[in-house]
Amino acid sequence: MIAVTGATGHLGRLVIERLLERDVPPERIIALVRDPDRVGDLASRGVQVRHFDYDRPNTLQPPLADVEKLILVSGSEVGQRLEQHRNVIDAAKYADVGLLVYTSLLHADTSQIALAADHIGTEHLINDSGLPHIIMRNGWYMENYTGNLAHVIESGTLYGAAGKGRVAAAARSDYAEAAAVLLTEDHGVGKVYELCGDEPFTYEELAAAVGKVAGTDVIYQNMDPDAYRQALLDSGASLETAEALADYDQGVARGDLDSDSPELTELIHRPTTSLIDAVRAAVL
Repeated sequence: MIAVTGATGHLGRLVIERLLERDVPPERIIALVRDPDRVGDLASRGVQVRHFDYDRPNTLQPPLADVEKLILVSGSEVGQRLEQHRNVIDAAKYADVGLLVYTSLLHADTSQIALAADHIGTEHLINDSGLPHIIMRNGWYMENYTGNLAHVIESGTLYGAAGKGRVAAAARSDYAEAAAVLLTEDHGVGKVYELCGDEPFTYEELAAAVGKVAGTDVIYQNMDPDAYRQALLDSGASLETAEALADYDQGVARGDLDSDSPELTELIHRPTTSLIDAVRAAVL
């Protein structure tokens, strides 16, 4: 049995789809979710659906009883993520799961981005658990940029605080495919993969790609991180969101999200999704 946490989320759902595409029988796939009603379509296709709440550690062991391989898709709740991951890891150890795959962050051991602390902390918990494991240090998702381009196109300006920094982003589907490969093929254990897109880009190049696809002029306006944070607040963003986005852009400026690692392409045996294709899929 292969179990996928966070199966109602974007990445978890895509991992299940990629497993099905690799001819894993649906009855051999377990979608672990807080709200089973949100994945009724998966159940109708034969995928097992089990209730799985990170915040209720005493309930996590039974759903993992027959699981051979588990992918822990990192949580998104700031301030709770590390403890939630600890609960899942403890349950996996108790259930004697044969392989734990974790979606970490690119350069988690050296990155100064704030969320890196939870990821490297989780990596340490996994190492200490003694579970056979693989760490997927995923770079940024293309969708972080292409998910809300309407305002950028309308205003003709992409705002940020990344300077000339490059980001080696890839599409969620690329990372999901790599996860499916690691869950269905023998790539050993104890490995750490630095996964990222083939073609790192600057925000200026991102703006140019958006303009090209939209058929209009789009420029990148670089801002001081504090000014960018305040602009986000003024536009209605929450303090948590504004601080996170400004922190991410400072990470881009430092090079925390840049890499020339070929490991994602090597796993999926094809080039990663290009910037122009990602923008085209979002805009057209």
